[in-house]
Amino acid sequence: MSKLVFITGATSGFGKAAAEVFAANNWNVIITGRRADRLQSIKTELETTYGISVYTLAFDVQQKEAVFATVQSLPENWQTIDVLVNNAGLALGRDNFDEAVMSDWETMIDTNIKGLLYVSRAVLPYMTKRKQGHIINLGSTAGKEAYEKGNVYCGSKAAVDSISKGMRIDLLPHHIKVTAIHPGAAETEFSMIRFKGDESKAAAVYAGYMPLSAKDVADVIYYCASLPAHVCINDLVLTCTAQANSFYTYKG
Repeated sequence: MSKLVFITGATSGFGKAAAEVFAANNWNVIITGRRADRLQSIKTELETTYGISVYTLAFDVQQKEAVFATVQSLPENWQTIDVLVNNAGLALGRDNFDEAVMSDWETMIDTNIKGLLYVSRAVLPYMTKRKQGHIINLGSTAGKEAYEKGNVYCGSKAAVDSISKGMRIDLLPHHIKVTAIHPGAAETEFSMIRFKGDESKAAAVYAGYMPLSAKDVADVIYYCASLPAHVCINDLVLTCTAQANSFYTYKG
């Protein structure tokens, strides 16, 4: 019987790449995002290419009521979720604290922290009922070391780090694994969103070295999810060879 993975933010980047890797390994997939047309396109692509089943859920993780209503609407045969990948997240702006746009702060907090909390709580009853499951939270090296002009983004990812540790402890009685994966620089839509469509600024982030790709991160997500039932990777930091941490990257 095929296993089932639930992936947030699956219309691009790490989320889409993760959906592809799980599908390639014969998992059925629930993909979520805000763009219903994009979800449908990915569903068709995955089912045609890999012969697995895909269920789509269109909602915004920032909207608590929508998250719970949508997740609770899952048909019974789509409720046996083995793995939840909390991937939905973003960075907006890179400004000094005293100059930052406060709506950017609110969007990051509402997505990176509250969205992760809402989806986790909505999905958990399906796991606790079966006394098994695995939650994988996408953090960032930014959550390990704060850097200049990272302020609230770094804080939101530090929260993911701490929340993951708390979840791991509290979910022990339910035999549910919790893993936090913290990627470094990866070339996806991330920087284009952060710099609000400024292509030159986005490209400069990755100039002079080879960053991670979305598939690199997706492969690590899948590895963590495919370990034996008694093995749990609690915390994992992943960077390209040229990057040591949030501060040190060799370009040349």
